Amino acid sequence: MIRILLSTKLGELRWTQADLARATGIRPNTINELYHELVDRVNLEHLDLICEALDCKLDELIVRVPDESPKVLHTKNGSLISSSSDR
Repeated sequence: MIRILLSTKLGELRWTQADLARATGIRPNTINELYHELVDRVNLEHLDLICEALDCKLDELIVRVPDESPKVLHTKNGSLISSSSDR
């Protein structure tokens, strides 16, 4: 699972969502969705603007946390099988 750590980063810097929206020009609603991890897709330009505004690296904003039950299964011969129905 991909986690967005924007709430943590803003808390560390004592920035509000409104501060970030003003600094980046990104819509406050978009910042809020990122803050609460309600997005399925992320605009790369937004990530770049956020990293620039917060003076941070991308890996301080986004991390991958392995799922307890994998979505991709490996067979004995090394081929891959997707276990999710949407792929």
